[in-house]
Amino acid sequence: MSDKILVIEDQEDVRENIMELLQLSNYDVSSASEGKEGVKKALNSPPDLILCDIMMPGMDGYEVLYLLSKNPATAALPFIFLTAKAEKQDFRKGMSMGADDYITKPFEEMDLLGAIERRLNKYKEISKASGISELAATAAKHHSLDDLEKERKTRVFKKKDVIYREGDFGSYVFKIITGKVKTYHINADGKEFIHDLLKEGDFVGEMAMIQDLPRTEFAVALEETELLLIPRDDFQKLIFNNREVSSKFIKMMAGGLNERAYELMEIAYNTVRKRTADSLMKLYHTYSNGEEKVSFEVARADLASMVGTATESAIRVLSEFKKDGFIEVNGSVISIKEPEKLKSVKY
Repeated sequence: MSDKILVIEDQEDVRENIMELLQLSNYDVSSASEGKEGVKKALNSPPDLILCDIMMPGMDGYEVLYLLSKNPATAALPFIFLTAKAEKQDFRKGMSMGADDYITKPFEEMDLLGAIERRLNKYKEISKASGISELAATAAKHHSLDDLEKERKTRVFKKKDVIYREGDFGSYVFKIITGKVKTYHINADGKEFIHDLLKEGDFVGEMAMIQDLPRTEFAVALEETELLLIPRDDFQKLIFNNREVSSKFIKMMAGGLNERAYELMEIAYNTVRKRTADSLMKLYHTYSNGEEKVSFEVARADLASMVGTATESAIRVLSEFKKDGFIEVNGSVISIKEPEKLKSVKY
C-alpha cells in the first residue's frame, strides 16, 4: 500500500507540480489549497506525512502545525514545512514548534523526495518499536544524541541490593544489561506489592524521569544485575525534544495504565488460584529464553506479594499446582512444566 501524503499549498502551480512529482513516485497524494481545509482533511483521514507551505492567506503553516499537534490522531505525523523564506528565525520557529524538516522553495526534486523518504522511514521505525528498550534504541539513531547508550558507565548490583527507593531523586535511567529487577510499592502496613518484573533489555526508573518527579517505587535486584546508567538530562532530551518519541511514550503509558487497571480488577475479582497462576506465567515470561521448560528462583513472600495474598495461601496453591503436574518445586526454585495448562487456569 502506498504512503499517503497531504500537500497543503496555496499556489496552484506549485501544488500541482508537487502532486505530480509525488504521484510519479508512487505516493497516494491529496491536497488542500489553504490551511483550514488542510487541517480538516488531516483530521478526517490522517495521512502518513504532511507537506505544508508556511505563508498562506488565512491560516498559515504555523497554525496548521499547532492545531494538528494538539490532536492525538495527528500529533506524531511527520510534518515538513515548504517556504520561499530562508531566514534562520523562520527555520528556528518551525523546528521549535515540532516540524520535522524545512524545505526552501525553489527546491530540487530529489531533495524533496529524499526528505520525504527519510521522514517516513524514521516514523515507521519508531512506530514499530514495541517496548521502551527498542523505542529508545530506535529513536537514538535519529536523535541529536547519536547513541544514547554509547560509552555509558555501568554498575553491578548483587542479589537483593536496592537500586533506588521511593522518594529518591533520580539522577539516572537504568537499562538492564544482565540480570533481573523487581519494582514494588510498600503500603502503610509495611506490606510489599510487586507490580513489575524486568529483565535484560528493559529500562528501569524511566517513569519518574518522564513525570519529572522523585522515584515513585522501589527497585531491587533479584539476582546479580549489571545496569547501564543513562544520565537524567540525556534521557529527558530524548523524550521531550522529539515529537514521534513523545507520542510513542504517551501510547506506552496509556497501555501501562490499562495493564495496571486489569491487574487491579484481577486482584478484586479473581481467585487466589487464578492470580497465582497468572503471577507464575509472568515469571515464566520474564525468565524464558525460548526453552520449553523454564525454572526460576523466587521467594514465597515475593510470589505472595505479586499475587496479593498471604504467603501461606501462595504456598498452598503451589502445592496444588505441583500435584496437578503444572510445576515442579525444589526449595525456592520453581520449574514450569505445563505453561499452557497453567495459563488456562480459570478459578
